[in-house]
Amino acid sequence: MTRGQRLFILQLENTRTCVRKANDMAPSRLLRVAGIVTCILFSLTSAQTRGDVGYVETCTQIDAFGKYCPTTCGVADYLHKYKPGMDKKLDNMEDILEMITNRTTGAAEKVTNMKDSASQQQKSGGPDTYIKKSSNMLEEIQRFEKSIVTQEEQIYQLQGILEANEKRMLDLKQLSIQLEQKCKDPCKDTVEIQPTTGKDCQDIANKGAKISGLYYVKPVKATQQFLVYCEIDNFGRGFTVIQRRRDGSVNFNRDWTQYKEGFGYLTPSDTTEFWLGNEKIHLLSTQATLPYVLRITLTDWEGNTKYADYATFKVGPEVDKYRLTYAYYYGGDAGDAFDGFDFGDDPSDKIYTSHNGMQFSTGDKDNDKYNGNCAKQDGSGWWMNRCHAAHLNGKYYNGGKYTAKDAASGFDNGIIWATWHSRWYSMKETSMKIIPINRITAGDGQHGGVKEFGGLGDM
Repeated sequence: MTRGQRLFILQLENTRTCVRKANDMAPSRLLRVAGIVTCILFSLTSAQTRGDVGYVETCTQIDAFGKYCPTTCGVADYLHKYKPGMDKKLDNMEDILEMITNRTTGAAEKVTNMKDSASQQQKSGGPDTYIKKSSNMLEEIQRFEKSIVTQEEQIYQLQGILEANEKRMLDLKQLSIQLEQKCKDPCKDTVEIQPTTGKDCQDIANKGAKISGLYYVKPVKATQQFLVYCEIDNFGRGFTVIQRRRDGSVNFNRDWTQYKEGFGYLTPSDTTEFWLGNEKIHLLSTQATLPYVLRITLTDWEGNTKYADYATFKVGPEVDKYRLTYAYYYGGDAGDAFDGFDFGDDPSDKIYTSHNGMQFSTGDKDNDKYNGNCAKQDGSGWWMNRCHAAHLNGKYYNGGKYTAKDAASGFDNGIIWATWHSRWYSMKETSMKIIPINRITAGDGQHGGVKEFGGLGDM
C-alpha cells in the first residue's frame, strides 16, 4: 500500500471518529449537525494537496534511481465500501435539518401571535405590571427570534455546503473509476532503462538508439557507468541532459557534496527535476576530441520557449572548483546572459555578472568574486561572479514575477535569464543539455521534435 493510499484511508477513518464524537458530545441536534458537517469539511479539505508551493509526495531515492513509487491500487474498492454509510449519514442530516426548519417556522408564528395579543391588551386598558412583564418577555422572545433567524441562515449555509460535498463525492466517484482503470494495468517495480550504452547520449544514438529515455553512460575517464536521461530527436541527435527544472518539486538549496554527486529524480518520461552532478558533468564535458555545445532551453509562464547555445562547453575538475568555461556564444533567441548584463545599477554590472571562467559556489563553499556569499544569499549552487545575470538553479517562484520582499535575502534569487526577462522574473521550466559540436548547427534552434515516452513514474 502506497503512502497516498494510507493517507487517504486514514483521513476516512478520522472522519468516522469525528462524526461519532460530534453525536456523543454535542448537547443539541443543531450543534451535532454543525459538528458532523465540520468533520466532513475537515476531511475533504485535508485530502486536497497543496497547490503552488504545496506538499509534493516524493519517492525515497534508491541506488541508481532504480525504483518506482508503488501504484494506488485498492483506493477505489475502499471508497465503494465507505460510500453507503456516508450516504445514510447525509440522509439523517437532511431529516434533522428539515425538522429544525419546521420548528423555526412554528416559533415565528407563536411570536407573531404574542405580539398581536400584547398590542390588543395595551389598547384595551392602561399599563399595569403584567403588561410590563409581558413586554419584557416579548423583547426576550424577539431577541430569541433574531437568534433563530441567524441560526436558520447558518442552516441554509450548511445545506449549501452539503450540496457542495455531494458534488465532491461525485468527483471522488469519477476519480475512483479512473483509479480502477489504472489498477487494471500491471504494476511495475522498476523503471525502464534502455539496454544501449555508450560514452554519452550521442554515442548511444550513433549505435542505433532512437527513443528518449534512461541510459547508462561511461565517459572515457569514468571508473564506472552512471544513469542519464538521453533526449534523442528525429534527426538522430543525442543530447545528454545535465539539469532540469519543471515545477519546483525538488529543493536546489544543497551543499557542495550534493551538487558534486547530483540530486533529484531521473524518469524515463523526463517529467521530474534534477541536477546530474558536477563530477559527472566534468567527466562528460572533458572526454571528447570534439568539443561540446551546451544548449540551454527556457520556458516562461506565458508558454514561450527560447534557447541559448555555448560552444566548447567544459566543467573543470573538483580541484579547480568545477570551473565553467566556454569558447563563445553559439547562438539562440534567449540572448547571451552568460556574458553578463548591464542592470543599470553600476557601470561594472556586465563585468561582475558574467559567468565564463567562474568557479562553482554553494552555501558552504564560497568561490565567487563577491565579498559576501552569493550562493548562500540566493539559496542555491551556481557559477557565481558578483553575483549573476543567469541563474538556472535559483528558487522556484510560481507565476514568475517576484520582488525583493519575496526573497529572504532581498536579492534576486529566482530562476533568472536576464537577457530575456528581468531579474525579478523566474522561469517556469529550464533544461541544460550537451551534444558534440559536429551534431548541431549554430542558431538552428530546437529543430525537430523529441520523441517522448511517459507514464512510468518517478525513480
